[in-house]
Amino acid sequence: MALPLIIIVGADKGGVGKTTISRALIDYLKSTNKEVRAFDTEYPAGVLKRFHPDKTEVVDLTKSDDQMKVFDNLSPVTVTLIDVRAGLLSPTLSVLNDIGFFQMAKEGKIKIIVFHVLGSTIASLNEVKATAEIMKNADHFLLKNHTNGAVFFDGINSVAKDIFNTESAPVLDIPKLDERATEYVEAAGLPFAQFIADDSQSMVLRGKVNHWLQQVFVQFNNAKLS
Repeated sequence: MALPLIIIVGADKGGVGKTTISRALIDYLKSTNKEVRAFDTEYPAGVLKRFHPDKTEVVDLTKSDDQMKVFDNLSPVTVTLIDVRAGLLSPTLSVLNDIGFFQMAKEGKIKIIVFHVLGSTIASLNEVKATAEIMKNADHFLLKNHTNGAVFFDGINSVAKDIFNTESAPVLDIPKLDERATEYVEAAGLPFAQFIADDSQSMVLRGKVNHWLQQVFVQFNNAKLS
């Protein structure tokens, strides 16, 4: 039987491409015929909502009323995606822990997947160690998002194995999107998939975005989002 699925995308700091991952996730979920509702915690003005206004609601997860909007209406046929404001990943996970969601995951009542987008400093790993302890009953993936091209990523797989005490490090490798293509998608304010389908956009840039998005989809396939 299908379980309600919560996907959380977070990071320690801004500028690591967290919302880019959330945007790609929405396109991915739609491509697999999954319904998705997204919550942008960049309150009061949300970046994710600009690209997916029909799917996204801006919320303040420090408020009980907004927590109820997100967590009181979970459904096995709709994926709940939460794009967590930079620096609020640990507090958000603590909220989930306090209201019993990780216990529900342990009991097989819901499924929780956390995508932790890494920055380029050791602070990212310190945060991962702290959050990994909370998320024992969630699927936890580290994302090397090459938007910043950090050399720091080179040794992350072995470090991740130590953190998670596993032979297979839960690391996803997100390639860098061409800078000019990134600029045009941002200016258009369109979802990636919609930009690719828009004949009024450059064929070259649409091809670059499509190639990148298909590579990202392969990584999401590895996370088994079902």
